[in-house]
Amino acid sequence: MAVALTTVLAATPGSAAADPTAPPTAGVEVEIPGPEHGTLAGAGHTHVPPEGRNRPASRLSATEAAADGEVTKLIDNGPTADRLDIVVVGDGYTAAELPRFRADAQQKWAELTAVEPYTTYRNLFNVWTVDAVSNESGVSGDPAPDTLRDTALGSYFWCDDIERLLCVDQGKVDGYVAKAPEADLVLVLANSTKYGGAGYNEPSKTLGYEGISTASAGNEKSGQVAIHETGHSLGKLADEYFYPNYPGYERYVGPEPADSNITSFTADDLADRGAKWHRWLGEQSPDGGTVGAYEGGGYYVTGLRRPTENSLMRSLGQPFNLPGVEAMIAGFYREARIASPVTATDRTLRMGDTAKALVPRLTGADGRQLRIRWYLDGREMTSLAGRTDVRVSDLALRLLDLRRHTLSITAEDRTPSVRDRAIARTMKSTVSWTVRL
Repeated sequence: MAVALTTVLAATPGSAAADPTAPPTAGVEVEIPGPEHGTLAGAGHTHVPPEGRNRPASRLSATEAAADGEVTKLIDNGPTADRLDIVVVGDGYTAAELPRFRADAQQKWAELTAVEPYTTYRNLFNVWTVDAVSNESGVSGDPAPDTLRDTALGSYFWCDDIERLLCVDQGKVDGYVAKAPEADLVLVLANSTKYGGAGYNEPSKTLGYEGISTASAGNEKSGQVAIHETGHSLGKLADEYFYPNYPGYERYVGPEPADSNITSFTADDLADRGAKWHRWLGEQSPDGGTVGAYEGGGYYVTGLRRPTENSLMRSLGQPFNLPGVEAMIAGFYREARIASPVTATDRTLRMGDTAKALVPRLTGADGRQLRIRWYLDGREMTSLAGRTDVRVSDLALRLLDLRRHTLSITAEDRTPSVRDRAIARTMKSTVSWTVRL
Protein backbone atom coordinates (compact mmCIF):
# COMPACT_ATOMS: atom_id res chain seq x y z
CA MET A 1 0.00 0.00 0.00
CA ALA A 2 2.89 2.32 0.78
CA VAL A 3 4.21 1.88 -2.74
CA ALA A 4 0.81 2.71 -4.16
CA LEU A 5 0.44 5.86 -2.11
CA THR A 6 3.80 7.26 -3.14
CA THR A 7 2.68 7.13 -6.75
CA VAL A 8 -0.64 8.90 -6.27
CA LEU A 9 -0.10 12.07 -8.26
CA ALA A 10 -3.46 13.20 -9.50
CA ALA A 11 -7.12 12.39 -9.71
CA THR A 12 -9.29 12.07 -12.77
CA PRO A 13 -9.44 15.13 -15.06
CA GLY A 14 -10.98 18.12 -13.31
CA SER A 15 -10.99 16.53 -9.86
CA ALA A 16 -9.76 18.21 -6.78
CA ALA A 17 -6.68 16.05 -6.32
CA ALA A 18 -5.10 17.22 -9.57
CA ASP A 19 -2.12 19.53 -9.04
CA PRO A 20 -1.82 22.03 -11.92
CA THR A 21 1.72 22.96 -10.84
CA ALA A 22 3.05 19.41 -10.97
CA PRO A 23 5.27 18.45 -13.95
CA PRO A 24 3.69 16.10 -16.51
CA THR A 25 4.10 12.40 -15.73
CA ALA A 26 4.94 9.80 -18.35
CA GLY A 27 2.49 7.00 -18.86
CA VAL A 28 -1.27 6.65 -18.60
CA GLU A 29 -3.18 7.31 -15.39
CA VAL A 30 -5.08 4.41 -13.83
CA GLU A 31 -7.09 4.03 -10.66
CA ILE A 32 -5.90 1.46 -8.14
CA PRO A 33 -8.65 -0.73 -6.66
CA GLY A 34 -9.03 -0.76 -2.90
CA PRO A 35 -7.62 -3.65 -0.85
CA GLU A 36 -9.49 -6.94 -1.25
CA HIS A 37 -10.38 -7.26 2.41
CA GLY A 38 -11.21 -3.60 2.99
CA THR A 39 -14.23 -1.52 2.02
CA LEU A 40 -12.72 1.34 0.03
CA ALA A 41 -13.59 1.23 -3.67
CA GLY A 42 -10.21 2.59 -4.69
CA ALA A 43 -6.75 3.49 -3.49
CA GLY A 44 -5.86 6.53 -5.55
CA HIS A 45 -4.14 6.74 -8.91
CA THR A 46 -0.79 5.96 -10.44
CA HIS A 47 0.81 6.21 -13.88
CA VAL A 48 1.72 3.09 -15.85
CA PRO A 49 3.15 2.45 -19.33
CA PRO A 50 0.34 2.27 -21.92
CA GLU A 51 2.13 -0.67 -23.55
CA GLY A 52 2.21 -2.60 -20.28
CA ARG A 53 5.29 -4.81 -20.10
CA ASN A 54 5.79 -4.38 -23.84
CA ARG A 55 5.89 -8.09 -24.54
CA PRO A 56 5.65 -9.29 -28.17
CA ALA A 57 2.26 -10.42 -29.44
CA SER A 58 1.44 -14.11 -29.19
CA ARG A 59 2.20 -16.29 -32.21
CA LEU A 60 -0.93 -18.26 -32.99
CA SER A 61 -1.37 -21.51 -34.86
CA ALA A 62 -3.60 -21.54 -37.92
CA THR A 63 -6.46 -22.96 -35.85
CA GLU A 64 -6.01 -20.35 -33.13
CA ALA A 65 -5.75 -17.53 -35.66
CA ALA A 66 -9.04 -18.61 -37.23
CA ALA A 67 -10.82 -18.19 -33.87
CA ASP A 68 -9.00 -14.98 -32.93
CA GLY A 69 -10.94 -11.74 -33.28
CA GLU A 70 -14.42 -13.20 -33.75
CA VAL A 71 -17.12 -10.70 -32.74
CA THR A 72 -20.37 -11.76 -31.09
CA LYS A 73 -23.31 -9.53 -30.19
CA LEU A 74 -24.01 -10.84 -26.70
CA ILE A 75 -26.84 -8.37 -25.97
CA ASP A 76 -28.79 -6.86 -28.87
CA ASN A 77 -31.04 -3.93 -28.02
CA GLY A 78 -30.94 -2.01 -31.28
CA PRO A 79 -28.75 -0.04 -33.68
CA THR A 80 -25.28 0.82 -32.49
CA ALA A 81 -25.72 4.51 -33.29
CA ASP A 82 -28.57 4.75 -30.76
CA ARG A 83 -27.29 2.46 -28.02
CA LEU A 84 -24.47 2.52 -25.51
CA ASP A 85 -22.16 -0.20 -26.77
CA ILE A 86 -19.98 -2.12 -24.31
CA VAL A 87 -17.16 -4.18 -25.78
CA VAL A 88 -15.83 -7.05 -23.66
CA VAL A 89 -12.45 -8.57 -24.49
CA GLY A 90 -10.97 -11.50 -22.60
CA ASP A 91 -7.32 -12.18 -21.87
CA GLY A 92 -5.65 -15.43 -20.89
CA TYR A 93 -8.27 -17.58 -22.60
CA THR A 94 -7.00 -20.24 -24.98
CA ALA A 95 -9.01 -21.13 -28.09
CA ALA A 96 -10.59 -24.03 -26.18
CA GLU A 97 -11.61 -21.68 -23.36
CA LEU A 98 -13.48 -19.13 -25.50
CA PRO A 99 -16.93 -20.53 -24.59
CA ARG A 100 -16.06 -19.89 -20.94
CA PHE A 101 -14.99 -16.35 -21.80
CA ARG A 102 -18.41 -15.64 -23.28
CA ALA A 103 -20.07 -17.13 -20.21
CA ASP A 104 -17.85 -14.93 -18.00
CA ALA A 105 -18.84 -11.87 -20.06
CA GLN A 106 -22.52 -12.76 -19.58
CA GLN A 107 -21.97 -13.07 -15.83
CA LYS A 108 -20.26 -9.68 -15.56
CA TRP A 109 -23.12 -8.12 -17.52
CA ALA A 110 -25.51 -9.66 -14.98
CA GLU A 111 -23.44 -8.15 -12.14
CA LEU A 112 -23.47 -4.74 -13.80
CA THR A 113 -27.22 -4.72 -14.40
CA ALA A 114 -27.91 -5.71 -10.81
CA VAL A 115 -26.90 -2.15 -9.85
CA GLU A 116 -29.10 0.89 -10.44
CA PRO A 117 -29.43 2.77 -12.72
CA TYR A 118 -28.10 -0.04 -14.97
CA THR A 119 -31.03 -2.22 -13.85
CA THR A 120 -33.65 0.21 -15.14
CA TYR A 121 -31.77 1.20 -18.30
CA ARG A 122 -30.32 -2.17 -19.35
CA ASN A 123 -32.18 -1.99 -22.69
CA LEU A 124 -30.20 1.11 -23.67
CA PHE A 125 -27.11 -1.10 -24.03
CA ASN A 126 -25.62 -3.45 -26.57
CA VAL A 127 -22.88 -5.81 -25.40
CA TRP A 128 -20.27 -7.19 -27.79
CA THR A 129 -17.63 -9.81 -27.10
CA VAL A 130 -14.40 -9.99 -29.08
CA ASP A 131 -12.49 -13.26 -28.87
CA ALA A 132 -8.82 -12.76 -28.07
CA VAL A 133 -6.95 -16.07 -28.28
CA SER A 134 -4.02 -16.53 -25.90
CA ASN A 135 -1.31 -19.16 -26.16
CA GLU A 136 -1.49 -19.80 -22.43
CA SER A 137 -4.34 -19.91 -19.92
CA GLY A 138 -4.31 -17.34 -17.12
CA VAL A 139 -2.47 -14.03 -16.85
CA SER A 140 0.91 -12.85 -15.63
CA GLY A 141 1.33 -12.18 -11.92
CA ASP A 142 -1.07 -14.94 -10.90
CA PRO A 143 -0.33 -16.62 -8.59
CA ALA A 144 3.09 -15.01 -8.02
CA PRO A 145 4.82 -11.81 -9.20
CA ASP A 146 7.28 -13.79 -11.33
CA THR A 147 4.55 -15.80 -13.09
CA LEU A 148 4.60 -15.01 -16.82
CA ARG A 149 1.89 -15.98 -19.30
CA ASP A 150 1.83 -15.58 -23.06
CA THR A 151 -1.50 -13.80 -23.55
CA ALA A 152 -3.22 -11.74 -26.22
CA LEU A 153 -3.50 -8.48 -24.26
CA GLY A 154 -0.48 -8.78 -21.99
CA SER A 155 -2.56 -8.46 -18.79
CA TYR A 156 -0.56 -8.61 -15.57
CA PHE A 157 -1.04 -8.24 -11.82
CA TRP A 158 1.59 -6.52 -9.71
CA CYS A 159 1.48 -3.58 -12.08
CA ASP A 160 3.60 -0.78 -10.60
CA ASP A 161 4.47 -3.29 -7.85
CA ILE A 162 0.85 -3.29 -6.61
CA GLU A 163 -0.46 -6.85 -6.41
CA ARG A 164 -4.13 -6.08 -7.15
CA LEU A 165 -3.45 -3.59 -9.95
CA LEU A 166 -4.30 -5.40 -13.22
CA CYS A 167 -2.82 -3.58 -16.22
CA VAL A 168 -2.92 -4.25 -19.96
CA ASP A 169 -1.24 -3.29 -23.20
CA GLN A 170 -3.64 -0.61 -24.46
CA GLY A 171 -2.52 -0.91 -28.07
CA LYS A 172 -3.32 -4.63 -28.07
CA VAL A 173 -6.69 -3.96 -26.42
CA ASP A 174 -7.53 -1.37 -29.08
CA GLY A 175 -6.59 -3.82 -31.81
CA TYR A 176 -9.41 -6.09 -30.67
CA VAL A 177 -11.88 -3.33 -29.72
CA ALA A 178 -11.60 -1.92 -33.24
CA LYS A 179 -13.06 -5.16 -34.59
CA ALA A 180 -16.43 -4.44 -32.93
CA PRO A 181 -18.86 -2.21 -34.86
CA GLU A 182 -18.96 0.36 -32.06
CA ALA A 183 -17.38 0.90 -28.65
CA ASP A 184 -18.51 3.38 -26.00
CA LEU A 185 -17.06 1.52 -23.03
CA VAL A 186 -14.50 -1.32 -22.82
CA LEU A 187 -14.24 -4.12 -20.27
CA VAL A 188 -11.22 -6.44 -20.20
CA LEU A 189 -11.80 -9.72 -18.36
CA ALA A 190 -8.71 -11.58 -17.16
CA ASN A 191 -8.98 -15.36 -16.93
CA SER A 192 -8.24 -15.39 -13.21
CA THR A 193 -9.89 -15.71 -9.81
CA LYS A 194 -7.37 -13.36 -8.22
CA TYR A 195 -8.81 -10.08 -6.89
CA GLY A 196 -7.85 -7.08 -8.95
CA GLY A 197 -8.61 -4.58 -11.64
CA ALA A 198 -7.81 -1.09 -12.89
CA GLY A 199 -9.58 1.93 -14.25
CA TYR A 200 -8.26 3.53 -17.45
CA ASN A 201 -10.65 6.45 -17.40
CA GLU A 202 -9.25 8.69 -20.13
CA PRO A 203 -11.41 8.68 -23.30
CA SER A 204 -9.74 6.95 -26.25
CA LYS A 205 -8.29 9.47 -28.71
CA THR A 206 -8.43 6.98 -31.57
CA LEU A 207 -11.57 4.87 -31.03
CA GLY A 208 -13.63 7.33 -28.99
CA TYR A 209 -14.72 5.03 -26.16
CA GLU A 210 -15.07 6.47 -22.64
CA GLY A 211 -12.56 4.21 -20.85
CA ILE A 212 -11.29 0.71 -20.04
CA SER A 213 -12.12 -1.23 -16.88
CA THR A 214 -10.10 -4.36 -16.17
CA ALA A 215 -11.34 -7.09 -13.84
CA SER A 216 -10.73 -10.71 -12.91
CA ALA A 217 -13.46 -12.77 -14.50
CA GLY A 218 -13.61 -15.26 -11.65
CA ASN A 219 -13.60 -12.84 -8.73
CA GLU A 220 -16.95 -11.41 -7.66
CA LYS A 221 -15.49 -8.39 -5.90
CA SER A 222 -13.53 -7.46 -9.03
CA GLY A 223 -16.86 -6.94 -10.78
CA GLN A 224 -17.69 -4.26 -8.23
CA VAL A 225 -14.38 -2.58 -9.04
CA ALA A 226 -15.37 -2.47 -12.73
CA ILE A 227 -18.78 -0.95 -11.93
CA HIS A 228 -17.08 1.69 -9.77
CA GLU A 229 -14.84 2.57 -12.70
CA THR A 230 -17.86 3.22 -14.91
CA GLY A 231 -18.83 5.85 -12.36
CA HIS A 232 -15.75 7.72 -13.54
CA SER A 233 -15.90 6.97 -17.25
CA LEU A 234 -19.67 7.27 -17.84
CA GLY A 235 -20.83 9.31 -14.85
CA LYS A 236 -17.75 11.58 -14.72
CA LEU A 237 -17.93 11.16 -10.94
CA ALA A 238 -15.04 11.81 -8.58
CA ASP A 239 -13.92 9.36 -5.94
CA GLU A 240 -15.58 9.93 -2.58
CA TYR A 241 -12.97 8.16 -0.48
CA PHE A 242 -9.92 9.70 1.21
CA TYR A 243 -6.58 8.83 2.87
CA PRO A 244 -6.57 10.02 6.49
CA ASN A 245 -2.80 9.56 6.93
CA TYR A 246 -1.44 10.58 3.55
CA PRO A 247 0.78 13.71 3.77
CA GLY A 248 -0.76 16.72 2.08
CA TYR A 249 -4.18 15.15 1.90
CA GLU A 250 -5.30 16.24 5.37
CA ARG A 251 -7.05 19.35 4.06
CA TYR A 252 -8.06 20.64 0.64
CA VAL A 253 -7.61 24.40 0.15
CA GLY A 254 -8.04 24.81 -3.62
CA PRO A 255 -10.89 26.19 -5.75
CA GLU A 256 -14.31 24.57 -6.04
CA PRO A 257 -13.78 21.37 -8.07
CA ALA A 258 -15.66 20.79 -11.32
CA ASP A 259 -16.77 17.27 -10.36
CA SER A 260 -20.50 17.00 -9.72
CA ASN A 261 -20.24 14.90 -6.55
CA ILE A 262 -17.60 16.67 -4.45
CA THR A 263 -17.64 20.22 -3.17
CA SER A 264 -15.88 22.67 -0.89
CA PHE A 265 -19.30 24.02 0.17
CA THR A 266 -21.42 23.07 3.15
CA ALA A 267 -24.97 21.84 2.67
CA ASP A 268 -26.28 25.32 3.52
CA ASP A 269 -23.91 26.83 0.94
CA LEU A 270 -25.15 24.40 -1.72
CA ALA A 271 -28.76 25.31 -0.96
CA ASP A 272 -28.08 29.06 -0.97
CA ARG A 273 -26.06 28.94 -4.19
CA GLY A 274 -28.25 26.39 -6.01
CA ALA A 275 -25.06 24.44 -6.63
CA LYS A 276 -24.09 20.81 -7.34
CA TRP A 277 -26.54 18.37 -5.73
CA HIS A 278 -28.66 21.04 -3.98
CA ARG A 279 -31.85 19.55 -5.48
CA TRP A 280 -31.28 16.32 -3.53
CA LEU A 281 -30.51 17.76 -0.08
CA GLY A 282 -32.53 16.11 2.65
CA GLU A 283 -33.65 13.17 0.49
CA GLN A 284 -33.18 9.53 1.51
CA SER A 285 -30.49 7.96 -0.70
CA PRO A 286 -30.29 4.33 -1.96
CA ASP A 287 -26.93 3.91 -0.24
CA GLY A 288 -28.47 4.74 3.14
CA GLY A 289 -28.81 7.93 5.07
CA THR A 290 -29.75 11.41 3.95
CA VAL A 291 -28.20 13.51 1.20
CA GLY A 292 -26.18 16.33 2.69
CA ALA A 293 -22.52 17.38 2.60
CA TYR A 294 -20.27 14.95 4.47
CA GLU A 295 -16.67 15.78 5.26
CA GLY A 296 -14.07 13.98 3.18
CA GLY A 297 -13.81 13.14 -0.51
CA GLY A 298 -11.70 13.57 -3.63
CA TYR A 299 -8.82 11.94 -1.63
CA TYR A 300 -8.92 14.64 1.07
CA VAL A 301 -9.85 14.15 4.70
CA THR A 302 -11.20 17.67 5.14
CA GLY A 303 -11.94 20.65 2.91
CA LEU A 304 -14.03 18.63 0.46
CA ARG A 305 -17.43 17.04 1.01
CA ARG A 306 -19.45 14.23 -0.59
CA PRO A 307 -23.23 13.82 -0.91
CA THR A 308 -23.68 10.81 1.42
CA GLU A 309 -21.82 8.83 4.03
CA ASN A 310 -21.30 5.84 1.76
CA SER A 311 -21.80 5.08 -1.92
CA LEU A 312 -20.23 3.02 -4.68
CA MET A 313 -17.81 5.87 -5.37
CA ARG A 314 -16.50 5.34 -1.86
CA SER A 315 -17.08 1.68 -0.92
CA LEU A 316 -17.48 -1.54 -2.86
CA GLY A 317 -20.81 -3.30 -2.51
CA GLN A 318 -22.75 -0.05 -2.10
CA PRO A 319 -25.20 1.46 -4.62
CA PHE A 320 -24.73 4.82 -6.29
CA ASN A 321 -26.16 7.68 -4.22
CA LEU A 322 -28.92 9.91 -5.63
CA PRO A 323 -26.57 12.48 -7.25
CA GLY A 324 -24.52 9.55 -8.59
CA VAL A 325 -27.57 7.90 -10.15
CA GLU A 326 -28.44 11.18 -11.85
CA ALA A 327 -24.89 11.54 -13.20
CA MET A 328 -24.90 7.96 -14.50
CA ILE A 329 -28.21 8.50 -16.33
CA ALA A 330 -26.73 11.64 -17.88
CA GLY A 331 -23.81 9.50 -19.06
CA PHE A 332 -26.17 6.95 -20.59
CA TYR A 333 -27.93 9.66 -22.58
CA ARG A 334 -24.66 11.07 -23.91
CA GLU A 335 -24.35 7.86 -25.93
CA ALA A 336 -27.91 6.55 -26.37
CA ARG A 337 -31.13 7.70 -28.02
CA ILE A 338 -34.54 6.37 -27.01
CA ALA A 339 -36.32 6.60 -30.36
CA SER A 340 -34.84 4.88 -33.42
CA PRO A 341 -36.51 4.59 -36.83
CA VAL A 342 -37.47 1.10 -37.93
CA THR A 343 -39.25 2.45 -40.99
CA ALA A 344 -36.79 4.38 -43.18
CA THR A 345 -37.08 8.15 -42.91
CA ASP A 346 -35.55 8.97 -46.31
CA ARG A 347 -38.68 8.32 -48.39
CA THR A 348 -42.27 9.55 -48.41
CA LEU A 349 -44.71 7.18 -46.73
CA ARG A 350 -47.96 6.39 -48.59
CA MET A 351 -51.33 4.82 -47.78
CA GLY A 352 -50.07 1.24 -47.43
CA ASP A 353 -47.07 2.14 -45.27
CA THR A 354 -46.56 2.04 -41.50
CA ALA A 355 -44.34 4.43 -39.56
CA LYS A 356 -42.56 2.40 -36.91
CA ALA A 357 -39.95 3.27 -34.28
CA LEU A 358 -37.94 1.28 -31.77
CA VAL A 359 -38.37 2.58 -28.21
CA PRO A 360 -36.65 0.55 -25.45
CA ARG A 361 -38.63 -0.64 -22.47
CA LEU A 362 -37.41 0.32 -19.01
CA THR A 363 -36.94 -2.51 -16.53
CA GLY A 364 -37.05 -0.80 -13.14
CA ALA A 365 -38.96 -2.17 -10.17
CA ASP A 366 -41.43 0.73 -10.29
CA GLY A 367 -42.72 -0.29 -13.74
CA ARG A 368 -42.23 3.24 -15.14
CA GLN A 369 -41.98 3.51 -18.94
CA LEU A 370 -40.93 6.18 -21.39
CA ARG A 371 -43.57 8.66 -22.51
CA ILE A 372 -44.41 8.22 -26.20
CA ARG A 373 -46.33 10.85 -28.17
CA TRP A 374 -47.21 11.29 -31.87
CA TYR A 375 -47.50 14.55 -33.81
CA LEU A 376 -48.78 15.50 -37.26
CA ASP A 377 -47.34 18.78 -38.48
CA GLY A 378 -46.49 19.63 -34.89
CA ARG A 379 -49.96 18.97 -33.46
CA GLU A 380 -50.20 16.15 -30.95
CA MET A 381 -52.49 13.21 -31.70
CA THR A 382 -53.31 12.13 -28.16
CA SER A 383 -55.21 9.01 -29.24
CA LEU A 384 -51.91 7.49 -30.47
CA ALA A 385 -50.01 7.99 -27.19
CA GLY A 386 -47.92 5.00 -26.13
CA ARG A 387 -47.82 3.32 -29.55
CA THR A 388 -44.59 2.65 -31.43
CA ASP A 389 -46.16 2.31 -34.90
CA VAL A 390 -48.87 4.10 -36.89
CA ARG A 391 -50.36 3.13 -40.26
CA VAL A 392 -50.61 5.99 -42.72
CA SER A 393 -54.13 4.80 -43.54
CA ASP A 394 -55.11 5.60 -39.94
CA LEU A 395 -54.37 9.25 -40.74
CA ALA A 396 -56.40 9.39 -43.95
CA LEU A 397 -59.07 11.73 -42.62
CA ARG A 398 -56.36 14.17 -41.56
CA LEU A 399 -54.57 14.09 -44.94
CA LEU A 400 -57.38 14.82 -47.38
CA ASP A 401 -55.50 17.76 -48.96
CA LEU A 402 -53.05 15.33 -50.66
CA ARG A 403 -50.08 17.48 -49.63
CA ARG A 404 -46.92 16.38 -47.87
CA HIS A 405 -47.11 16.31 -44.08
CA THR A 406 -44.66 15.56 -41.27
CA LEU A 407 -45.43 12.68 -38.93
CA SER A 408 -43.24 12.35 -35.86
CA ILE A 409 -42.86 10.27 -32.72
CA THR A 410 -41.26 11.61 -29.55
CA ALA A 411 -40.03 9.45 -26.69
CA GLU A 412 -39.24 11.20 -23.42
CA ASP A 413 -37.79 9.97 -20.14
CA ARG A 414 -39.37 11.79 -17.22
CA THR A 415 -37.66 9.85 -14.47
CA PRO A 416 -37.79 11.30 -10.95
CA SER A 417 -34.13 10.25 -10.66
CA VAL A 418 -33.14 13.33 -12.69
CA ARG A 419 -33.86 16.79 -11.29
CA ASP A 420 -31.32 18.81 -13.26
CA ARG A 421 -33.19 20.43 -16.15
CA ALA A 422 -30.09 20.55 -18.32
CA ILE A 423 -29.79 16.77 -18.08
CA ALA A 424 -33.53 16.27 -18.53
CA ARG A 425 -33.41 18.13 -21.85
CA THR A 426 -31.07 15.44 -23.23
CA MET A 427 -33.50 12.64 -22.39
CA LYS A 428 -35.85 13.10 -25.32
CA SER A 429 -35.67 11.74 -28.88
CA THR A 430 -37.76 12.41 -31.99
CA VAL A 431 -38.07 10.55 -35.29
CA SER A 432 -39.93 12.14 -38.23
CA TRP A 433 -41.30 10.93 -41.57
CA THR A 434 -42.82 12.66 -44.57
CA VAL A 435 -46.28 11.27 -45.37
CA ARG A 436 -48.70 11.82 -48.25
CA LEU A 437 -51.82 10.05 -49.49
